[in-house]
Amino acid sequence: MSLVIELLPKVKANLILTHDEDDALLQGCITAAVAYAETFQKKPGGYYAEHELPATTEQAVIMLSSYFYESRDGGTGGHFANSVAASQQSWTTINNLLRLERDWQV
Repeated sequence: MSLVIELLPKVKANLILTHDEDDALLQGCITAAVAYAETFQKKPGGYYAEHELPATTEQAVIMLSSYFYESRDGGTGGHFANSVAASQQSWTTINNLLRLERDWQV
């Protein structure tokens, strides 16, 4: 089972989505979030297709996928509409989770 398909129900649960109409959109959000995680953590592209996703990275990918879905208009839409600070806090939390598995190289 691909990582995107495995994460789809977890992202939908996080978003409290029960319909399937946005599954293709969500899969794109998950793909982008995994790519972001790999880049942030200085892993090669496709790393998590072949390696286990640590729990902290999985949570960051779920949060980031949800953020991408909620703000798909390019703004701070969704539940971030009234607070740019809430949006910034989401990014801070996501990046802190991803730092835990970062390959620190000089």
